[in-house]
Amino acid sequence: MLKPGRNDPCPCGSGRKYKQCCANQQAADEHRRVMGPVMDELKELIKGKNFGSLDEVNAFMQRHMEQRNRKPLADFHGLSSEQMHRFLHFPFATPHLVTFPSRLESDPQAPILSLFKLLAEGIGDDGLKATTTGNLPRNFCREAARTYLSDEEYQDRWRFGELRSEPEFRELHTTRLAAELAGLIRKAQGKFTLSRECRKLLVDQGHPAIYLRLFRVFVREYNWAYGDYTEEVPFIQQSFLFSLYLLFRYGEEWRSSTFYEDCFLRAFPDLLAQVQPAGSHFSPEQEVRFIYSLRFLERFACFFGLAASEGARAGHDSEGFRIKKLPLLDQVVQFHL
Repeated sequence: MLKPGRNDPCPCGSGRKYKQCCANQQAADEHRRVMGPVMDELKELIKGKNFGSLDEVNAFMQRHMEQRNRKPLADFHGLSSEQMHRFLHFPFATPHLVTFPSRLESDPQAPILSLFKLLAEGIGDDGLKATTTGNLPRNFCREAARTYLSDEEYQDRWRFGELRSEPEFRELHTTRLAAELAGLIRKAQGKFTLSRECRKLLVDQGHPAIYLRLFRVFVREYNWAYGDYTEEVPFIQQSFLFSLYLLFRYGEEWRSSTFYEDCFLRAFPDLLAQVQPAGSHFSPEQEVRFIYSLRFLERFACFFGLAASEGARAGHDSEGFRIKKLPLLDQVVQFHL
């Protein structure tokens, strides 16, 4: 399970809310753990120095901390603490470090865009009737699956029976949900239709604009944990830009999924303390590695055409799963480092 929420019962068994019991103590312990070495470093720096006032001491310490925060760190793969902070909290508002072009020169070659084209074609001018559960109709899903997948892949996925509903075709289900979040399709009166904005984008800018809209909504609004029945770990999604930076920096050659998992955990080792798999025989590290590989590498980077993959994961074993960046990454995300 994840770290308890502030209003959840405290796991110590006191019967009080977590925020009123152990949360403050854990926060204090964490602050001491992080700031202790920093304070020790500052004490050593000011030892033996003569200052005329407390203001001079504070100014000296502030200059040191500013320099410290701008220093490239090996654990962050060349980024400074300040840059990492911008990556995590202001990914689309840090133009001196990274920009996201508002237009692409050509149609991106990406699975999600291929599926959106099938979806838009199926909806057409007349719309597409939704099922009673609000999903895409079964016959359309089957036709889309046969178009999107090879015969061998289709037969392997549904070797025990035909595709029965949209959620069984995960990639199409994800595309439809992301397109709705992006305001590209809408569902009203039991029918899927293309929105007026979607039609205008297609006429004015074409499919590249659709791709960029899907990209933004996928990293900002779509819940990456949806449907994979593992821990939430929202930080993996929050750190998408750092993970794209890793792919940008190391992706020129084929590398195993384990390599990127190692890079990620080296940067954020404290994440393991937030994950306690309930009823699982996997350790927190195994769980985080699996989730990272699944959500970032496979279901984001590869699905959006930013990376190619070869091999396959075997459950929590991703050693045979390899990744290499594709040219589209440099078009969609431009780093200035």
